[in-house]
Amino acid sequence: MGFPSLLALLLGLCAAAGSFSAALSPPPVTMHESFAGKSEFRTVNRRPLEACLNPSPYLSINVSTAGPLPDEAFINVTIGGVRRPDGSHWVAMITPSNSSVFGCPLSGVNYIETGDLASLPLLCHYPVKAQFVKSDPNYLGCKNAACQKRSASGACQVQTCGATLTFHVINFRTDVEFVFFSGGFQTPCVLKRSGVLRFANPAKPLHGHLSSTDSTATSMRITWVSGDGRPQQVQYAGGRSAASVATTFTQKDMCSVPVLPSPAKDFGWHDPGYIHSAVMTGLQPSQSYDYRYGSDSVGWSDTTKFRTPPAAGSDEVSFVIYGDMGKAPLDPSVEHYIQPGSISVTNAVAKEMQTGKVDSIFHIGDISYATGFLVEWDFFLHLITPLASQVSYMTAIGNHERDYAGSRSVYVTPDSGGECGVAYESYFPMPAVGKDKPWYSIEQGSVHFIVMSTEHQWSEKSEQYNWMDEDLSSVDRSRTPWVIFIGHRPMYSSIQSILPSVDPNFVASVEPLLLNNMVDLVFFGHVHNYERTCAVYQGKCKSMPKKDANGIDTYDNSNYTAPVHAIVGAGGFSLDGFSSINRKSWSVSRVSEFGYARVHATRTDVLVQFVSSSTMEIQDQFRIVKGGR
Repeated sequence: MGFPSLLALLLGLCAAAGSFSAALSPPPVTMHESFAGKSEFRTVNRRPLEACLNPSPYLSINVSTAGPLPDEAFINVTIGGVRRPDGSHWVAMITPSNSSVFGCPLSGVNYIETGDLASLPLLCHYPVKAQFVKSDPNYLGCKNAACQKRSASGACQVQTCGATLTFHVINFRTDVEFVFFSGGFQTPCVLKRSGVLRFANPAKPLHGHLSSTDSTATSMRITWVSGDGRPQQVQYAGGRSAASVATTFTQKDMCSVPVLPSPAKDFGWHDPGYIHSAVMTGLQPSQSYDYRYGSDSVGWSDTTKFRTPPAAGSDEVSFVIYGDMGKAPLDPSVEHYIQPGSISVTNAVAKEMQTGKVDSIFHIGDISYATGFLVEWDFFLHLITPLASQVSYMTAIGNHERDYAGSRSVYVTPDSGGECGVAYESYFPMPAVGKDKPWYSIEQGSVHFIVMSTEHQWSEKSEQYNWMDEDLSSVDRSRTPWVIFIGHRPMYSSIQSILPSVDPNFVASVEPLLLNNMVDLVFFGHVHNYERTCAVYQGKCKSMPKKDANGIDTYDNSNYTAPVHAIVGAGGFSLDGFSSINRKSWSVSRVSEFGYARVHATRTDVLVQFVSSSTMEIQDQFRIVKGGR
């Protein structure tokens, strides 16, 4: 088992309160495919931690920053003085540098706590990211050689090898350390550590994202993260300002079970800092404004331009909608949870927004996939900031935000890793009914949006059911002729899997509300692809679309029959494929590609286009019309 002193040192090193990043490149080949992309790196602290025997006396680890870390950087970590390069060598980025591990049971049941059904065991405390040193192609062949000792004649007596790795780092407020290991992810031991690196401004206000507060479009909420809890402000519209209210949450707020602490409460915890929120008022619909947020004491964000959505009752609205996005690394690192399509989707939506034709974005569940590894929220927020800082970013709660044993969720799964909606509601304050009641409705242009929680009780006579019934029955169709229903778990999916994607009890309870209130269009996520139905009710097609003059499938709701359902869960998580066997009669179009739906609604026409994020090409489109068009 190695020497006790070094074992204690390594236990202190291998900790890290959270996990992981935002990304651009595809997931590294070192990941396993299980419930999603996973890495052997997850197993580090569940293995016997051996002492590295006879390490080279010339070992060094140097970081390419002369001073404190900026808010974002690609850091070169250079390993030197290695006598024998080995494929088992790797480097971890840990935070905070003094993390420690206590009471770490060697039990595979910890895997289940994250909603990850893979068979590998979990860590106790979690390094943020890691890379094998052999990812530098010059390492194993010792092409970066250095002479450490020469003879009297000048001949090299001791030659060592080196490598350089690049890590993407963002300001998550706590200090950072890079640690050089041998033994692979299975039997790790410490070779060298970099020393502590600190961020230049841990209190810096970052990751500002917008949301609508009501249907008038005359106010917008801006939410951001800072390491300082004192009031800050948003300055906007050429001289106006609004003070922020700061909130936070602690390990005590996380869910757990008596036998074993959840990741959010234990090995995945990372201090979230303070979440600031302020409301900008006195705005006009469909107008652009400049803003910045922060304070003189902690600094200010860059000045950003945003646009308000159209007000309820106006003639048209355009929005983007997707679910199940998460994030992935911008460097070659392996991480806790990687959603390989998330970067292509955010890049494509950013291009979409450059057209000026996106009024708002709806992200309908499974937001960051932090699943109890709290630092991943920072990386996710960093990923979406270019989008969510410019238009209203509206969300719905999903299983990976809410579900956990004892949390009163409808589904008793460990999918939130113990977050139980606390982190989600802190980072994304929606115009919801109340705390832990994350359902709401909002109107933009010609559309009445109703957003439900599939994770909270929806059965007949429940609080949410009664609210949905009342909300749907009160829609003024002369003001908003279209009703779009949004949630996370679907009512229709042709995917066959061990864990059913569709809950028949949910369908039996809620689907009649949709029909009785003439809901036009339904968007769900949870299943990781795109699928469109006929106008369907109780598993039967009530009407089929017809081709218009341009060859686009068109549903005529002048004679309403039933809602059209669309799954848009292709936002980033590993894709679910389709089988050609037993294709359902109600399934009209199926696409297994990463992407999002682009929607444009006028008073008489709704056009929905599913866009592939890799090509920006339309893979499916359909219209719903009224008034005989």
